[in-house]
Amino acid sequence: MIEAIGLTKQYGDKKAVDGLTFTVRPGMVTGFLGPNGAGKSTTMRMILGLDAPTSGTVTVNGRPYVKAVAPMREVGALLDAKAIHGGRTAYNHLLALAQSNRLPARRVGEVLELTGLTQVAKKRSGGFSLGMGQRLGIAAALLGDPRVLMFDEPVNGLDPDGIRWIREFMRRLAGEGRTVFVSSHLMSEMEHTADHLIVIGRGRLQADCSVKDFIARNSEQTVTVRTPETMKLLQLLAGKGARVSNDETGLITVRGATPQQIGDLAFDHQIRVHELAPHQGSLEEAFMEMTRDQVEYRAVAVGAGPNGPGGPGGPVPPQNPYAPGQMIGAR
Repeated sequence: MIEAIGLTKQYGDKKAVDGLTFTVRPGMVTGFLGPNGAGKSTTMRMILGLDAPTSGTVTVNGRPYVKAVAPMREVGALLDAKAIHGGRTAYNHLLALAQSNRLPARRVGEVLELTGLTQVAKKRSGGFSLGMGQRLGIAAALLGDPRVLMFDEPVNGLDPDGIRWIREFMRRLAGEGRTVFVSSHLMSEMEHTADHLIVIGRGRLQADCSVKDFIARNSEQTVTVRTPETMKLLQLLAGKGARVSNDETGLITVRGATPQQIGDLAFDHQIRVHELAPHQGSLEEAFMEMTRDQVEYRAVAVGAGPNGPGGPGGPVPPQNPYAPGQMIGAR
């Protein structure tokens, strides 16, 4: 288990991490999310004792990690897959780590097999692709068979098969009762991998909850409806205060009304419905909504200037409220 209490790191006038308090529990995959510059890497470095906190504490299994007698047996970490000696073979790189940490040499072969690197064990790691380097970093993290595992962007450079492998592998590790803490910018992957989320922005805690709860709290449910009587249903829904839009195929998107309410309304007015499907927002949509004011570096979209859509010199939006793509109803 990892426990942080009031964890703070300050560099001059800037607080990279600001009073973080959270617990990473065993038996589940905990995703660690935040925009660039949110303080994720600094937090992970403080957990491992690579950076000292300005104030607050962080412990691994009840004590500071720097006081661990056998560090690699307690925590396995992948923070930078490039932090390897490029002139060494994969086998010799892992063997050096094993010997310096009093781990049995047989463990090297075991983790090479676990990560699919057995066939390239005698090749110099400097010639490895980014994906192979990631696998080698994961193999190093597993050397001590630790109960706590920390991964920073573990799927970088992996192909789809490798991404699926690491997803299933992390879930298997958590299923064994280990603590698995994963930082990633790939929201779609975190949605399929993580059980719990810790989200930070500008160094502060923004959320500490399950993936399901995070999505429910930070995204809006929509309902898609297909009917041969599109205009009639659009007007009825708008009259009930729902926000509705339709595309060129006639598919209606409804916000602010449940599938049951829409179905009852259609039934009461004898409108045939061919499709009625609820859709909850994705983790990516929920994350973007929660952290939109926490982003430190923001690019300007193409066409968003004064002559872009909606700008004083840009095109005038359509005035027909029922034109495809227009949102009507309560605002």
